[in-house]
Amino acid sequence: MHLGLQVTNLTVVDQFIMGVEHHILQEYFRTDKTPPETMFLNAQSQMWIFAAYELLRTWRARAKDIIKWAENGGLELKAKSLEEDQGFLHSGRQMRAKQLREVATNPSMIETIKTDLRRAHIPFSRIEHLRVSLAKHEVRGRRNSVAYAPGYGRINMMNGSLQYQLENGPVILDTISRRDIADELRALNDTSNIPTDEDIQSFDEFMRASMSKAEIEAMRGGQADF
Repeated sequence: MHLGLQVTNLTVVDQFIMGVEHHILQEYFRTDKTPPETMFLNAQSQMWIFAAYELLRTWRARAKDIIKWAENGGLELKAKSLEEDQGFLHSGRQMRAKQLREVATNPSMIETIKTDLRRAHIPFSRIEHLRVSLAKHEVRGRRNSVAYAPGYGRINMMNGSLQYQLENGPVILDTISRRDIADELRALNDTSNIPTDEDIQSFDEFMRASMSKAEIEAMRGGQADF
């Protein structure tokens, strides 16, 4: 229920930001200059991205916990611990216990959860990569690294959404806009194209791509073999 409310919040704000994006794009075409309101759009876009990341992160963590408890027989034990007397009526704990018991009585839900995690893997990884850059000014998976241009977004000429670079050192992996993220989240309802293990492995390897100093020097000198 509470995660569902967060989904609703994201949807409502998404509609608002799309209106701002449309206005920004129209103003850009009219004046051939970056509108001053783009700063506001950048702030709203980043806050929305943070909220989307936290929603997915929380859901993934809970989903993985449920799978773990189901596999080690701990669902009922966890449900009982959530129902322990807190000295007051704790509706959140009761709701969580009820959810765990629903899974325990319907084991087929575990496979559905595993499939949902697989479908969310690529969109979440892309959001996480961007979130680390925006929030920590680092490159995902590289502690104490320095992101290239954290927070810098350019106006997408198709829809007005701000797009940001997904970079890993000297390698620009892709660009991703707030609208891209929203569309990817909406597409999670599509069950017709579930990534395989090979798809996920290939994607993860791609997101780790970078270049050594020797490769950079070779490229500068025109001696690279790629």
